[in-house]
Amino acid sequence: MTEAGTSQRRPGTPGAPAPGRPASLGAPSAGMPSDDPASGGPPGGGPDGGGTRTGARRRPSRWKVAFVTLLVLGVLGAVTWVLLGSRLLVVRTVEVTGANLAPRDRIVAAAGIRLGVPMVRLDTGAVRQRVERLREVESATVERQLPATVRIVVRERVPVAVLQRSGRYHQLDRHGVTVVDSAARPPGLPTLTVATPGPSDPATLAALNVLSGLPERLRGRLADVEATSPGDVSLHLSSGPTVVWGPAERAQEKIRLFEALQRTAAGRSARVIDVSSPEVVTTR
Repeated sequence: MTEAGTSQRRPGTPGAPAPGRPASLGAPSAGMPSDDPASGGPPGGGPDGGGTRTGARRRPSRWKVAFVTLLVLGVLGAVTWVLLGSRLLVVRTVEVTGANLAPRDRIVAAAGIRLGVPMVRLDTGAVRQRVERLREVESATVERQLPATVRIVVRERVPVAVLQRSGRYHQLDRHGVTVVDSAARPPGLPTLTVATPGPSDPATLAALNVLSGLPERLRGRLADVEATSPGDVSLHLSSGPTVVWGPAERAQEKIRLFEALQRTAAGRSARVIDVSSPEVVTTR
């Protein structure tokens, strides 16, 4: 046999397949797509490649954003309607606590709360100011209690002395404000004696300051507290001496000295005890 009769070419000759590789795995035939990115065929971004899939992903994203936006707007609209437009969260009840001197009806009337108003529209600050204009009220707080209750908590003024004026007895708090007045003298309160009584009078405020600082065991014995000036306050006991107190300062020292002197024979027999200067206590 001669080599010219063979049907295979030797390795290394032009066009011969590489050893061990079938001839069918050679270069791609015409019409077949190439995986080479440089060729522009799939899957690099041709007309039917990745660009089509990206556009398909973007369209559902836009619908999702629109859906979430509409959902949020719907929730906000529902909340706004519940708070402002519906009958679910409106004032139906007004409660009052802490009131003894002022009747509840007066406090509710002064508050001026309209039933049926939405809770979020209620101006609690304005309600508090209106309630605090009542002479019996020293301070007030206004609370919303959902779903439909407004609670008014009042702190009333505490009478500490009584002042007789124009045929009536006016009960004053520690600020000199008239809490309540009546035709009969109320029991348990000492009489205030000053020249020009009132919440802006220095002598009135000094006398009430001294009175408010006394312990109950001493305050219960008082019949009258008198002040001719802020520095000249005197206490008249119902059974016992007159105590020249002087100014309101150093109250604890004066109380201690007076009670110590009351335990002595000289103190019990004295008509006047002067503790206005704690360094020098005198009796007569």
